[in-house]
Amino acid sequence: MRVQIRPAISDRHVDANQTNTQRQFSLAICATGDQDKTLPLNLCLVLDHSGSMAGKPLETVKQAAIELVKQLNVEDRLSIIAFDHRAKVLVPNQGIDNLNTIIEQINSLKPAGGTAIDEGLKLGIQESANGKKDRVSQIFLLTDGENEHGDNERCLKLAHVASDYNITLNTLGFGNHWNQDVLEKISDSAGGTLCYIETPDKAIEEFSRLFNRAQSIGLTNAHLIIDLMPQARLAELKPIAQVEPETVELTVQSEGDRYSVRLGDLMIDQERVILINLYLSQLSPGLQTIGKAQVRFDDPALSQTGILSEAIPLTLEVQKVYQPQPNDQVRQSILTLAKYRQTQIAEEKLKAGDRQGAATLLQTAAKTALQLGDQGAATILQTSATRLQMGEDLSEADRKKTRIVAKTRLVE
Repeated sequence: MRVQIRPAISDRHVDANQTNTQRQFSLAICATGDQDKTLPLNLCLVLDHSGSMAGKPLETVKQAAIELVKQLNVEDRLSIIAFDHRAKVLVPNQGIDNLNTIIEQINSLKPAGGTAIDEGLKLGIQESANGKKDRVSQIFLLTDGENEHGDNERCLKLAHVASDYNITLNTLGFGNHWNQDVLEKISDSAGGTLCYIETPDKAIEEFSRLFNRAQSIGLTNAHLIIDLMPQARLAELKPIAQVEPETVELTVQSEGDRYSVRLGDLMIDQERVILINLYLSQLSPGLQTIGKAQVRFDDPALSQTGILSEAIPLTLEVQKVYQPQPNDQVRQSILTLAKYRQTQIAEEKLKAGDRQGAATLLQTAAKTALQLGDQGAATILQTSATRLQMGEDLSEADRKKTRIVAKTRLVE
């Protein structure tokens, strides 16, 4: 199994007469190669069973969890944490030899108490750490409420701990009363995905989607490393972001002219697209290499860590007589990131009481979505903008749909 990197640039041609130029590089990165079977999973379910989950919500979550467990293979490991305002280990990290016992434990869950997400998350990380060797470690954290008995800052610190332990953290918001800011930050920090389960009947579908994604992973703990020549520098504000399969602002670590961002798991032949915003000083005419990109990763199948991929040069052509050569693929990536950032600023304005400013930015984001061919997102964003313009409040469901379509392309 190896890493494939496909570079592209917003405009491969640069004017030799310009003293400063801005360009965006996109890097499409995935695992590729022959693999006879899926990598063993180390799966931890962290499930909210607070009083607000009573009735159909908890019953469908239990059903979804059972369906998931039944799909595990003999080499996989499983742990389950249940939390209300306290947390307990329902199933300690183990193989799946005692499937009936595990199912009985899941069915024993009853709704009770409040919500302390950080307590559940802490136990989930501890149990996952017990089975992570040579496996793909994934936590599925599901909650339907605010962290009323917990500490949100502690949640984010725990997410960073999970990332350091090479444990991917996926968050599933159930219903309409969970905190999208907190769950998004948790999943973004630990290389996971934010999911929205609007109604109970969607629980099995979302669990299955995450499970299928976990089974497609070929390499883990990937870090993108960028080395730049003196003529190139990263933009000062948010210079590197992921735009596919969902949009995430990535944290950049720097050491001189070398920069790195953590990507997490790499799926087989399913690309993560990373967008890099660069500024270039004046360059001499001809073909110029302004940097190189490579990926450091772990291969659980070979029990190897810290493997380096081939370094890919980042090149462009500097012309005395400039002729633009725009790249449509990179333009799509730029628009995808713009849609996300426009929506984020709209949400900030709405929190500050600037309803008109929020509506204007949501309209702009809707137009950006249309340029992407993302009709579903455009409809949701425009609907939210119209409601604000008419003096209506956005419901919790509106806010969550807006966040999800900002992060993910919904091209039909």
